[in-house]
Amino acid sequence: MSGDGDPDGAGEHRVELAWRDGREETLAVGADETVLEAAEAAGVALPFGCRTGACATCTARLLSGDLVHRRPPRALKDRHRERGYVLTCIAAPMTDCRLDVGADVADDLVSNPWK
Repeated sequence: MSGDGDPDGAGEHRVELAWRDGREETLAVGADETVLEAAEAAGVALPFGCRTGACATCTARLLSGDLVHRRPPRALKDRHRERGYVLTCIAAPMTDCRLDVGADVADDLVSNPWK
């Protein structure tokens, strides 16, 4: 991931979404869209909460490609970002990408002793 800031506006990128149950979808994400916005426009349901990068409900993991957060991802610690976690509500692709998505991805961020 290249970091925080504005996407370069290089046009549309393909973003492959992979759920852990084997389901896959591919989105066309425009230069002015976040991954979450493009998913909603395509009728693809992704988890979300705040839409501002503060709650981590929309956490995904970048498997390949390059994304940029449009604002600081307050819900992610540095160690999470270093391991490839991103917030789809504020993430815009810089290249074609593949993401691990779904409600269970956010569970990876914090160990749950009750599981």
